[in-house]
Amino acid sequence: MSTNNLPAKVKSNLPVETDVENREFVTMIIDGQMFGIPVLQVQDVLGPQKITRVPLAPKEVAGSLNLRGRIVTAIDVRVRLNLPPRSDSGESMSVVVDHSGEFYSLIVDQVGEVMSLSASDYEKTPATLDERWREISDGVYRLKDVLLIVLDVKRLLRLEEVAAA
Repeated sequence: MSTNNLPAKVKSNLPVETDVENREFVTMIIDGQMFGIPVLQVQDVLGPQKITRVPLAPKEVAGSLNLRGRIVTAIDVRVRLNLPPRSDSGESMSVVVDHSGEFYSLIVDQVGEVMSLSASDYEKTPATLDERWREISDGVYRLKDVLLIVLDVKRLLRLEEVAAA
């Protein structure tokens, strides 16, 4: 339906047609880089937690924690991305995600805010992005002063393949 010939008063009462869909992400910082996870995949955000080591687990598995009576596998995203260890003074935070019916706690440096971004601003992962980030990226958003890397949780949690490599 064309609204070009309608008076402004009539146009203002019509529902706004939006061809651009927004996507919401929980943002987090890891080694100074901003990442985002689709908000619908996030179950919880936690402060520092007591994590119990799991013997013979892949190096990315920091251990397990108890979240309201449910055992959750804790993944150190810094280790998964081969980044330097967190300084002793820096406390970590966790973003709990649901993957195939199992909860995983992604240990990150900092959790930011929920951002609503236009789907039209989404870009495929650039070939110039660091290889270790490219393998877990679903795409990027170029924000004013920073690049937001959208995490693909399924690829991030492919620990069996990483351990075998």
